[in-house]
Amino acid sequence: MADSDDTDIQHLGLLAPALIAFIIGLLIYSFIIGVNVTDWWKGRSVTPVDHIVTSLGISRMCSQSTKAIFLIANRLLLSRQDVYVRLIIRTAYIFFIYLNFWLTSLLSIVLCLKISNFQTRLFLYLRGMIIHRTVYFTIATVLLSAFNCVISLTVALSDMHRDGIYNTIMTNQSMHCTSINYIYIYTVGGILPLLFYCISSVLLFSSLYNHIRKMVSNLSINLETYYSLMKFVSLTFIYNTLYVLGHFVCILYYYFYCLRLIWLLIFLD
Repeated sequence: MADSDDTDIQHLGLLAPALIAFIIGLLIYSFIIGVNVTDWWKGRSVTPVDHIVTSLGISRMCSQSTKAIFLIANRLLLSRQDVYVRLIIRTAYIFFIYLNFWLTSLLSIVLCLKISNFQTRLFLYLRGMIIHRTVYFTIATVLLSAFNCVISLTVALSDMHRDGIYNTIMTNQSMHCTSINYIYIYTVGGILPLLFYCISSVLLFSSLYNHIRKMVSNLSINLETYYSLMKFVSLTFIYNTLYVLGHFVCILYYYFYCLRLIWLLIFLD
């Protein structure tokens, strides 16, 4: 009885910050989406960055929504036998997490191409190709996320049919709680967009740094905007790296210890 009470308290302790993060995220992302959609509805020009930011806002809203639904349904609505319902909710969450990774990487690439002043032939070619085709690349990120999600779902279903639903629910100390294939899938689906994000962020930062170094002798130019942008690039680089690696740590921890670090996912959101 005491263990049950402790579990309820821990669950409420996780649910409260998850709902707070969900409400705050809902307000912020709704505002961003509303402004961009209003501009589009009024016939104003919508930049490629606006397309990506709107898509990223929708994706993050959905990921936070599925996480809140899972926490509520897991304790209040679902029984231990509702493994397929849990699987559907988890699959939706995995899809939006992968989509967040790819859209964030795409946003960083587009910002790098728009702001950086590199004049190499490859850079100019990529600038003309990617910036004017952001809608197609956004669709490509959705397809890549769906592909990774389908692979994860296939592995989960094969494990359930192979070991039986009972073994997927009960803790078995003689085997790991999840397949090693999940780690392989996440490594490909999460590290690849992180690599693109890191490359574009480093290029953008180096371009800003070189520009400031050339212009610092000119006292008539205000460089505060460039310094602010460099701080922004640095902070988002640290956060997004921790965001991807944090999910990787959660998968590894569950693989070895059969415990989900839900508090870490809520903290990252």
